[in-house]
Parts: sequence; structure tokens; C-alpha cells
Amino acid sequence: MNFTIKEAAQLIGGKICGDENISISKVARIEEALKGELTFLYHPTYEKYYPSTKASVILVKPDFKKTRDDITYIEVESPDKAFGKIIIKYFTPDFNLNGINDLAFIHNDALIGKGISLGMNVVISAGCKIGNNVKIFHNTVLLENVEVGDDTIMYQNVSIREKCRIGERVLIHSGVVIGSDGFGFNPDEKGIYQKVPQIGNVIIEDDVELGANTTIDRAAVGSTIIGCRTKIDNLVQIGHNVVVGEDTVISAQCGISGSTKIGSNCILAGQVGVGGHLEIVDKVVILGKTGVTKSLTEEGYYYGYPVKKMRIAHRLEAHIRNLPDYSERIKKIENEIKKMKDQLLQKTTH
Repeated sequence: MNFTIKEAAQLIGGKICGDENISISKVARIEEALKGELTFLYHPTYEKYYPSTKASVILVKPDFKKTRDDITYIEVESPDKAFGKIIIKYFTPDFNLNGINDLAFIHNDALIGKGISLGMNVVISAGCKIGNNVKIFHNTVLLENVEVGDDTIMYQNVSIREKCRIGERVLIHSGVVIGSDGFGFNPDEKGIYQKVPQIGNVIIEDDVELGANTTIDRAAVGSTIIGCRTKIDNLVQIGHNVVVGEDTVISAQCGISGSTKIGSNCILAGQVGVGGHLEIVDKVVILGKTGVTKSLTEEGYYYGYPVKKMRIAHRLEAHIRNLPDYSERIKKIENEIKKMKDQLLQKTTH
């Protein structure tokens, strides 16, 4: 799609410095952008690419020092967010899935809304309720009594087990499994693990996004719940009876054990592991590779294993890095003490 810089500036509320009639057909990263393409610059790390970029247009902050007159600039307060608006407006993929494929299966007892699209080998089981304008891509299976809200999109190879509920405008990427059995086993008198039936479900609330190959276990009893507008990255494991609040972000390879409650507006960076039966309050940020072994009752930044407030963790890390120096200093002090003791012993023996 082609658009003019004037149109883009009106969309994002930006100020043009340069030729407002330039036509753009593509966007790119600043280090890869070519003539006729639009890019953005918001972080000092990428300013090194500015002198050599071939981009025709760059989104920049108002205070950016413009040293090249062969580029048109659009000044905005948040170039990254403005860039996102342009992508949504002009470059959102046109899903080539319309209507119901002949190879899709819809049970007679299922209720199907208006304007839905189903790909090849999609299975809609008995008792399912599918809202309006839902798109379900190839090889996706919904077992009995699954509910899906309006305008939700499921990509290929998604599996949703019985009785789970998906809200409106949810985006589910390939390979997601919702409602698989929670990890529930109890040893009998012989020490043999016996399976505990998992009879609950999963509730995904409105405007949630689930990354590829993420798995969310059904509750043993009750519901595993993902709150509104929460965004979950690829390869995340969420255990049974977990409750995640609203507007929380969970990055790739995180694992959350059963019955843990995570608040709203939290951030879990990559490879965070959270133990079971814990509570994390609202507005907690947990840095990558942290192991959460206790409940976090105060908002703020956390890091390390076992988890600590970030300022404490950084102090400990600094001491760890200095251990070789500490060791040498301790040896030196020990030698000096030994020398003093020897001298004192010599004086007392004379």
C-alpha cells in the first residue's frame, strides 16, 4: 500500500520537516531501510545507523539533531508507538481466510455466529458457541462446549479442550494448547503416582494475545484465568488454577506453577520461573532468569535466584564479582595478623 508522508503525519499527529509529498510503500528498520521506505529512531543505540541509512523518511523525537538534508523527518513524541500506528493502518496482513472450508467440521449442536471463517480440517465439536467474525485457521480443534467471543482469531494447529472460554478480540498464535490437564498426581500407599482428575477449565478474557506454542493448563477445580489485555509470548507454560491479572506481560520461556496468582500491570521477562501457590501483587517487574520462590507483596523490580528486590540483588552481584579481590585482601590481612601475633609472642617470651 502506498501513502504520502502528509497522510502519515496526520495519522500520528506528527510535524513534517521536509517534503510532505513523498510516497511510501514500505517500512523497515533503520539499518536496512532503502530509498522510498520509512523507518523510525527512538533509542540512542540505533543512532549509529543514522549517517548511513538510505531511508527516505524517519520518525524522530522533536529534539533530535537533524544533520542530513536528504531525509524527510516526522517529529513525534514517541517514534516507536507512531511507527506501530502506521503499520497497523497500512501494513496489517489481509487474512486470506473467508467463509467455511468444505473440509471443516461443525457439529449440529454447535452455535455459529455471523461472518465466521474456518480453514481446512477445523473441528467445532458439540455444544460449542462461536461468536461473530471469528477466524479459525487450518487444523484447529475445539472440543465440546468451548465458547469463543466475537472477532477472535486463532491461527493454525491450535487445540482448545472442553469447556474452555475464550473472550472477544483474542489473538491465538500457532500451536497454542488451552485446557490441557494440569500436572496433578498423588502417590498412593505404594508410592505409585495416581492421576488427579482435572475437571476445571480455562478462561481467556477479552483482548488477550497468546504466543506460539504456549500452553495453559485447565484447573483441577474451578478455572485457570488470564485477565483482559494480558499479552503472553511464545513458549510459556501456565499451570492449573493460575490467575493472571489484567494488562500483564509475560515473555518467552516463562513457567508459572499451579495455583499462583499474578497481579495486574506486571511484567515477567524471559525465562522467569514462578513457584506454586504464591501471590504476586500488581505492578511487579521481574527481570529475566529470576526464580520466584516466595510471594512478592510489594510492587517494584525483582531479580535473582532466590528472588530479591533488584537493588539488593545488584549489591550482591557486585560483591560476587569482587570475591577474588576480597580473597586476596583477606589473605593479606591474615598474614599481617599472623605476623603481629608472632611479634607479640616473641616479646612475651623474652
